[in-house]
Amino acid sequence: MFHRDFMEYHKDRFEDFSLMVFKDDKLIAILPANKKNNEVHSHQGLTYGGFVLSKNIKFDYVLEAFKTVLKFLYDNHIKTLILKQLPSIYTILPSDEIKYIMFILEAKLERRDTLSVIDLSEKLKISNIRKRGVKQAQKLHLTVNEESDFDSFWIEILIPNLMEKHGIKPVHSLEEITLLKKRFSKNIRQFNVYNKDKIVAGTTIFETETVAHSQYISGKSDSNPLGGLDFLFLYLINDVYKNKKFFDFGISNENEGRQINKGLQYWKEGFGARTMTQDFYKIETSHHTKLNDVFI
Repeated sequence: MFHRDFMEYHKDRFEDFSLMVFKDDKLIAILPANKKNNEVHSHQGLTYGGFVLSKNIKFDYVLEAFKTVLKFLYDNHIKTLILKQLPSIYTILPSDEIKYIMFILEAKLERRDTLSVIDLSEKLKISNIRKRGVKQAQKLHLTVNEESDFDSFWIEILIPNLMEKHGIKPVHSLEEITLLKKRFSKNIRQFNVYNKDKIVAGTTIFETETVAHSQYISGKSDSNPLGGLDFLFLYLINDVYKNKKFFDFGISNENEGRQINKGLQYWKEGFGARTMTQDFYKIETSHHTKLNDVFI
């Protein structure tokens, strides 16, 4: 998500303010970001963000990098940084430095989302109700196909469902997701479920080195008794992505993280998913001086 080829697809919607931090001539950290009024945000067009750090970076450099960014923003009359943390499952190495820095800065926790995640090395048994859905799908001879295009899923299922249930459109238009697929063919994949030749459900997967993340999940409401989504996700978890570290169903939150869609959460937990969190912090850039005396 931090490749410019990904971020640029919606450059008309955001005033980019991404930052790169150097130690001498060596890049040690980046902050994908955009500017909105008098605030800089971890890029609002990305699912996750925060500071992205070099593998070899030590804590003292992380601290100095963060202080330098805050001072730069302060000097440029930016009062506030809204930081969207990178969920820990997406890091290659342990990386909670920023969480400690938030404590020192007395940053305000503005929002906390809940992700439903399966540790694929320690899978739990799926619930009986999810098993019944799979058995029903098998009885009806439903099939799962990986598709090279998104037309059927977007037009027949995703767009109508989101409009009917929430009055919104997908974050990505059909044209945008098609463009991103061309640019990142190995990282963006589409899986559809069919009853004979008719599409009944599907999901769009974004892959990283360690995680398979379900960006969109949707099925035809009149096809729920068929068990198509249960069938699809058991196949993805047990077969397609069995060698990944984590399977991420994404959030079930509404109202800026303060409420959870209980039915959606229950469905995800039926596959053995458990809860992790993603935090959003509000930081006053004038607090950069609080980082001056951390080391003794």
